[in-house]
Amino acid sequence: MDIYEEIINMRKQGRTTALASIINTMGSIPSSDTAKMLVRDDGSIVGTIGGGAGEMEVIQIAREVINKGKPQTISFNLTKRPGIDAGMVCGGSLDIFVEPIMPNPTLYIIGAGHTGLTTFRAARSAGFDVVVVDERKAFANRDRYPDAKEIVVGELDEALAQLSLTPASFVVSLTPGHQTDMRVLRWALGTEASYIGMMGSKRKVTGIFQELQKEGIPAERFANVHAPIGLNIGADTPEEIAISIVAELIACRRHCSANVVHLGLSPVQEDVRLMKVG
Repeated sequence: MDIYEEIINMRKQGRTTALASIINTMGSIPSSDTAKMLVRDDGSIVGTIGGGAGEMEVIQIAREVINKGKPQTISFNLTKRPGIDAGMVCGGSLDIFVEPIMPNPTLYIIGAGHTGLTTFRAARSAGFDVVVVDERKAFANRDRYPDAKEIVVGELDEALAQLSLTPASFVVSLTPGHQTDMRVLRWALGTEASYIGMMGSKRKVTGIFQELQKEGIPAERFANVHAPIGLNIGADTPEEIAISIVAELIACRRHCSANVVHLGLSPVQEDVRLMKVG
């Protein structure tokens, strides 16, 4: 299997991989000094950089690179580490660069009103592909969303059923009503989306959470829901709300949740925490 073909295939599936490349060698090594190995998110590989225990260590580090989204350089020296590197190098040393290969993130904006439009503009400037979904053709059209990846117009449940989400997908529910937001959340919780955000007051969010739990959706499933949506920056206008939403999307994409802990849990996340502790 060709490494580069598999990279394309994995990106189409919305999955992140890591490419390990030998970038520097000294002495004898058991593979080409330009060898590469692709590590999938499940730990399986395409290609090799020499085999042995050293390669297993590279695979482990590659999985960390996938989780963190940040590259790392690893150095192996047989003289200093004979136990670990035996079988991988033949008396020399080498440096290996491990870089994440991430699919383009796709944001699904459900609700094409004023906040949906400003969120679309902010998300596009931040590098997101955007799919817009709405029942109203007057709102969801190419005049308002000229460079959307896709625009889906139709009855909400039917429109959502057309979508195939991956771990590189983000969902933002900005519909005009309580019931439609609940339908969106019910659908989104059954997808692989890495981020689910919903507009609304604490009372509204808690009510929707309780209704869906009555339907049998376990509390743990709501831990990935960001509601009320966006970072707590005191946003008021549609433009400000859009900035707070996209900032939260970026934090999720870059695995920077530690930087926003001080903003507190969303009502849904707090409800989940309380249910877990008693």
